[in-house]
Formats: sequence, structure tokens, C-alpha cells
Amino acid sequence: MTPRQAREVLERARCIHDAGAVSTALDRQAGAITAQLADADPLLLAVMTGGMWPTVELSRRLDFPHGVDYLHATRYRGAQRGGEIQWRVWPSQAIEGRDVLVVDDILDEGHTLSAVKEACNAAGARSVRTAVLVVKRNPRRSPKAGVDFHALEVDDVYVFGCGMDVAEYWRGLSAIYAVSEENGR
Repeated sequence: MTPRQAREVLERARCIHDAGAVSTALDRQAGAITAQLADADPLLLAVMTGGMWPTVELSRRLDFPHGVDYLHATRYRGAQRGGEIQWRVWPSQAIEGRDVLVVDDILDEGHTLSAVKEACNAAGARSVRTAVLVVKRNPRRSPKAGVDFHALEVDDVYVFGCGMDVAEYWRGLSAIYAVSEENGR
């Protein structure tokens, strides 16, 4: 996709959650996380690349001590359909004995988030919880996939913005958009 094509995708897209709705939902999500983890000294782990946006936004809203790190496990690699999980980077901070909060952009089918959670448990985390900005209402979700904290929900459509991309574009938008049917997605 070229930058021009990316602009056209955004022009035709439908805004599902505007910036105000996203911000309000993140405030609520941060409140729920605070209620459970304020005394736990948690390590927030951003699942790259999409999880970096919600991790930063949540971290800004958490008024208690916490660490931040990242890992890179992906099924998409710029595509719209997931394949096998590819592990690219493991966190630099120790997970063993820590309360870990894995943060990602979206719970879709749930394969990546489930694999990350299993890997953190195998690495000796005291506890592993998950947070996503968006839960997609997806009938194809893995039965073992679940999330502890989510901010918003979307229908089973291709969405972008707030960490989610369309062909690696538009992750930094402060609202969430659905790709138009006329874009062939």
C-alpha cells in the first residue's frame, strides 16, 4: 500500500469510536486495572507493534509504580490474516516472580494473546493478566482466549487506529475506524 492509498482508506473509513470515547474507555480500564494491581508492582508488557499505543496510554493513567517492557510476537506481519506465531523479541526485564500485565491492541481470534500468556507463565510469572484496547466480537475466537481488562468492543470488521493498523499505516490515530467495504477488506 502506498501513502496515497492509505489516505484513501482513511477517507472512506467509518469512525467506530471517536477520540473522546477511546479516552473515556481507557480511563475506565485504567481504573479497573488500578483496583486489582495498584499494590502488585506489575510489569506491563506491550505486545509489539500494536500494543505499544494502548500500553503508553494505560501507563499514563496508572498512578502507581509499575514497570514497562515489551515483547514482539506476531501472526500478522503486515497482513490481514494471521499465520503461525513468530517470536521476535523477548522482554529484557525478568518475568520470573513478577505480576505481569500483557497489553495488546485487540483480541480477535486470540491465538497471539494466548501464546504470550502461556509463555509468561512458563517463564515463572507470579500472575499473568491481559488487557486489550478492543475486543472484537469474533465467532472464530479460540475457546481458550480471554482477556481480563478491555476498554471497547467492535463488530467483526477490520479496524485500525489506536495501535491497530491497515497495511502498517494509521496506528497513531486517536480514534478507531472500520475499513470500508469498498476497499475490498
